[in-house]
Amino acid sequence: MAEMSAMNRKLIQNLAETLSKQVKHFNKTEAECLIRLFNGLLGDQSDRRVGNGLDRGKFRNILHNTFGMTDDMIMDRVFRAFDKDNDSYVSVKEWIEGLSIFLRGTLDEKIKYCFDVYDLNGDGYISREEMFHMLKNSLIRQPTEEDPDEGIKDLVEITLKKMDHDHDSRLSYADFEKAVRDENLLLEAFGTCLPDAKNLALELSLGHDAHVFLSWTRGRSPANEEDHKVELSRQLGEKLGLCILVSAPGGAKLGKLWVGR
Repeated sequence: MAEMSAMNRKLIQNLAETLSKQVKHFNKTEAECLIRLFNGLLGDQSDRRVGNGLDRGKFRNILHNTFGMTDDMIMDRVFRAFDKDNDSYVSVKEWIEGLSIFLRGTLDEKIKYCFDVYDLNGDGYISREEMFHMLKNSLIRQPTEEDPDEGIKDLVEITLKKMDHDHDSRLSYADFEKAVRDENLLLEAFGTCLPDAKNLALELSLGHDAHVFLSWTRGRSPANEEDHKVELSRQLGEKLGLCILVSAPGGAKLGKLWVGR
């Protein structure tokens, strides 16, 4: 058993080293933390085929329970953005590549990611109809409104006037990019597709291998150097500070990941 555990650790370390060279925003230690977290989220390997990863249901649960997302349509599009090979599973490589942009992406990367999420049919444009469906799902209806859809249609027209720079009644990537660069708050104009900034803590059991504590922190005065990193990242425009601590059952710390350095 100890031999098998050592072999698993070595495999994880080798995979982490490979992925850290392929992914822009995570080093080897951080990639190893994310692999362990992925394995914990995946659960018992006996109930899945070798080579598969997180299916749509598990991934949507993560988006909802960990990242505070609630819109089914947007969560489905985020899943597709992570699932680059379209095999209906998020592999460990896709998981780390996706989180690299999801959590630490540059503005350029996040603009591309959000546009891909909002381009519901993948034709390279955000159409008037797509805007309507996304805004209809994300806005709270007032019960007194006789025809709430009319209000949403008006909002679509206002949005087009603000963002449709070439006046073709749809948003190209160039339109979306220019609008977001002019006003960063428009990045998530059609629904939340990046992590929520609310305080959240989640504990995940990784069975006999390790224990992961996932903690979101924001909006409090820094009490020590690590808290200062979180506060500084917020001031620099990050939505959250995320720390993943991986420790063995005996308490030995195996790794740490900060998001928003």
